[in-house]
Amino acid sequence: MESAKGAVAIDQDLFCLTERHRAIARRATELAQRFAERAPAHDRAGTFPMENIADLHRSGHSNLTIPREYGGEGGGVYEMVLAQSYLARGDASTALAIGWHLFKLGQLAETRPWDEAVYARVCREAVEQGHLINAAVSEPETGSPSRGGRPTTTAREATARAEGTGGNAGTGDAGRAGGARGTGAAGGWVLNGRKNFTSMAPALHYFQVSAAIEGSEANGWFLIERGTPGLRIDETWDTIGMRGTGSHDLVLEEVAVPADSLVQRFGKGVPAEGPPGGGSGWNLHIPAVYLGIAEAARTFALNFAVRHRPNSLSTAISELPHIQAQIGQMELGLLPARTLLFTLARRWDEEPGQRPALMAQVAGAKPFVVNTALETVDRAMRIVGAQSLFRSLPLERYYRDVRAGLHNPPMEDAAIMQMARAALRQVAIEADSP
Repeated sequence: MESAKGAVAIDQDLFCLTERHRAIARRATELAQRFAERAPAHDRAGTFPMENIADLHRSGHSNLTIPREYGGEGGGVYEMVLAQSYLARGDASTALAIGWHLFKLGQLAETRPWDEAVYARVCREAVEQGHLINAAVSEPETGSPSRGGRPTTTAREATARAEGTGGNAGTGDAGRAGGARGTGAAGGWVLNGRKNFTSMAPALHYFQVSAAIEGSEANGWFLIERGTPGLRIDETWDTIGMRGTGSHDLVLEEVAVPADSLVQRFGKGVPAEGPPGGGSGWNLHIPAVYLGIAEAARTFALNFAVRHRPNSLSTAISELPHIQAQIGQMELGLLPARTLLFTLARRWDEEPGQRPALMAQVAGAKPFVVNTALETVDRAMRIVGAQSLFRSLPLERYYRDVRAGLHNPPMEDAAIMQMARAALRQVAIEADSP
């Protein structure tokens, strides 16, 4: 069995600030230990761990960021980051996959861009039936939406616009749609396109699909349920790392959905609305997973170093100066990574007025934590030596999984440019102030 114990004991973790935090960490650790037993088999076969998803629902982990009024735990960004970093120590694929569900429902709780009845339904079904949601955004033609491309997936109105609805297909209700509001379509919508990197595709009930609205410069978010005719999963996910996320392609061929499936408009011609920061703090679920991988690698290497005593030595390798140097470098890297991640998460929750100023730092946290995690796993493998290459040990999987962080949003160059622009704006503001 692989170890999924944390790098720091829960009762000694400086970032477990309350008894609720410790309870969340204990739950995630128990799940991580269970998932660690299953992870090697799923990794080798490239299969999706449906049994892990069932455990997440039964335990309540998947309800963490759902508002209390809809049956969830009402957790914020800090608690999500804490839970995900502990869960990833057992199986990073499962942690990253469920993270998108936690992210989406938490972000929607903060920004409330949908008709409330639709959001309430999705939340209650998640709590009561275990229904999961994720956004289907990336496309083979356009890549990550963070690069600014318009979706090639299209949505057309199924019938002509109803008389008297008014408005323009590109605006509508200041960017909101849902229920009977703002769609303007008498007969619904028809979607066509292909999305890739649809994480948790085998287990999703709801797909939030981005599409360009035909006849308009605007785009729309469409909420589509599993089993809708014309919607299918193309099992394309066969990668070197994060093999258990089930991030297959979603294919839409003449998918007809009702008018209220358009839950939000965005893009050109749609007025911006919502609270400051746009919910971007919830993106910290991504670096939380890679921090968890780093801490798992660190823990494994420490345990190995303390116990491994080759016959050429009279002591364990942990007594060797060059091994201690590697351990010290791991500690030196993880300290600022953990501090940055949890500090940003806490400030996002507690200082809503500062969220616009925090957005660039949130973006920068991802490449900083991921690069730290890459270095940590590399040092752990240097400590363990050639044995780290064997599949009988988890380090080679950590090595492959952690590299996936380089390709999760935001991309490093985009995050660096965002931080640069934020710094230059601040200098300009200070220069103009009396």
